[in-house]
Amino acid sequence: MNALASVIEPASYKPSDDEPFMNERQLSYFKGKLMDWKDDILRESKGTVTNLKAETENHPDIVDRASSESDRALELRTRDRQRKLISKIDDALRRIEDGSYGYCEETGEPISLGRLEARPTATLSVEAQERHERRERVHRDD
Repeated sequence: MNALASVIEPASYKPSDDEPFMNERQLSYFKGKLMDWKDDILRESKGTVTNLKAETENHPDIVDRASSESDRALELRTRDRQRKLISKIDDALRRIEDGSYGYCEETGEPISLGRLEARPTATLSVEAQERHERRERVHRDD
């Protein structure tokens, strides 16, 4: 698929089941939503780096030091999860460009607009995701 010329702002348009699935307008909408989400994450991560550099002080009180270390560890875990999320966002943007966005990787069926609205990085339909989770539970119980 060719690159979308413009990106529709998520606030000005909502995809509808009344229009063709993954038409150019819907693709542009989801591309904008994904890019905004990625930009927000990157902006937050820059703030984290700044905060971690600023908080290099040595706390004389052991409780303060432990609290500070705990906060840093939590912040770093959060950033690691967001780093993985950026990878999923990038994958979704690639799927938009190649025309496979919005279709279940397992069945090839369309993923509902409601699911994509709630989770724009979704690669499986609700039904396929439920099957996947049931299989995981069965294998985990073994």
